[in-house]
Amino acid sequence: MKPGTDEGLRETKLSIVIPAYNEALRIGKTLDSIRDYMKVCGYSHEIIVVDDGSSDDTAMVVRKAAEKHPAIVLLQNGMNRGKGYSVKQGVLFSRGRFVLMSDADLSTPIAELGKLFKELEEGNDIAIGSRSVSGSMVLKRQKWFRQLMGKTFNKLVQAIAVFGIRDTQCGFKLFTADAARSVFSLQRIERFAFDVEALYLARKMDFGIREVPVIWVNSPDSRVSIFRDSLQMLRDLFRIRFYHYRPERGKS
Repeated sequence: MKPGTDEGLRETKLSIVIPAYNEALRIGKTLDSIRDYMKVCGYSHEIIVVDDGSSDDTAMVVRKAAEKHPAIVLLQNGMNRGKGYSVKQGVLFSRGRFVLMSDADLSTPIAELGKLFKELEEGNDIAIGSRSVSGSMVLKRQKWFRQLMGKTFNKLVQAIAVFGIRDTQCGFKLFTADAARSVFSLQRIERFAFDVEALYLARKMDFGIREVPVIWVNSPDSRVSIFRDSLQMLRDLFRIRFYHYRPERGKS
């Protein structure tokens, strides 16, 4: 399938978008796991890896994988722009009827995809993996201070942007094509708070969102800095409201 062709658009059911920054040691195994699962379930698919200005051999590993599997596509930002920017580029490039966002380390195993598809089959537009709802299984937890940071951030998220969603940050989300492209065409947050912005926009557009319990395994090589990124994420929560504020008609 050639990117951008009508033939590719007809054949591709699922687009998998993977943002990657210095993931040379993990991305090859991740791509193998996804390909093996796709063979079993039989989905027509494309795997879009967005290299976010990596300084290691991430791009080379993906290129070698793409030589063996034409369904794998490499996009490159050229410089580090952030996870949110990378996901946006992948989504807007995608051609599938459904779009899955997945972390490069597969903290949520690709086999959990069936749970998310079930929710879309029942009429929802977006299904998001969650570590915080009943039925989820966290097989390896984060260190206590990262857990505390996550819980505190979610309380702020619910107060400022997206009430009622208990885990906005799990990197395993499935969208219909319409929901994905409508939301990410307006997305502006380039780093880790982009998930919140995406869900905030989805709510404003009246897309149906379902939080789904999934298996999750913590990766010790988290890219989130406790201090720098926490402050950035807090600032970005207020930027989300500022960027997308629309006064009601007839009111100043």
